[in-house]
Amino acid sequence: MSSKVAVQSVSKTFESDRQRVTALTEVSFSITQGEFVCIVGPSGCGKTTLFRIIAGLEAPTTGAVSIDGNQIDGPGTDRGMVFQNYGLFPWRTVRANVRFGLEQQELSDNARQTRVQDMLSLVGLEEFADAYPKELSGGMKQRVGIARALAVRPEILLADEPFGSVDAQTRDNLHEELLDIWTETQKTILFVTHDIEEAVTLSDRVIVMSANPGRIQEIVSVDISRPRSRSDVAFGEHVERIRRMIGE
Repeated sequence: MSSKVAVQSVSKTFESDRQRVTALTEVSFSITQGEFVCIVGPSGCGKTTLFRIIAGLEAPTTGAVSIDGNQIDGPGTDRGMVFQNYGLFPWRTVRANVRFGLEQQELSDNARQTRVQDMLSLVGLEEFADAYPKELSGGMKQRVGIARALAVRPEILLADEPFGSVDAQTRDNLHEELLDIWTETQKTILFVTHDIEEAVTLSDRVIVMSANPGRIQEIVSVDISRPRSRSDVAFGEHVERIRRMIGE
């Protein structure tokens, strides 16, 4: 199967007057259409830098990222982004936040309204369409963020530790909802997390990174049928294997 996303020998060096820091070195991997892939690793391994390069928010020092064989050189509507801090506009309602990306597209008002309504239905927030972010829980804010990212119909959903700010119960609920959305939409998802159990719960494969400088240590296939239980022996074995890698 051909690659949807191809990361080819990507390295990133940050330079200042005082120092030169290599955040990533020779990172290469590919993701196929409809695959759910997580990236894990210790603090400082370059997970977020890699995310920003794939999103087109940073340029690699060397190497390239391609989508469907076309090299990217900046952000694009083919990639929807979800962040840990929600990134919602506090002065906009839920409906208006979800509509934001659509305002940059050539669509009729009716088409925009229909798309927004479809996204609110997908994340279960129809009843909160006229609420403001300050009136929402953390989990609800993140569902708005997912709806906004999906509203522009991206081919790939990029998520940078999107559930890191919510409590454990809410996170479990969001995992179920995200997997439901993934199953329904067949999007390709790249998900950055520091939580190994989260990665094993969600993904088809886990990219394990190591630090100083950031590089790929191993790519682990998670061959456990869904839905996955944390009490399952195979689940625990995957978690322990990845934890040992990161510990090394």
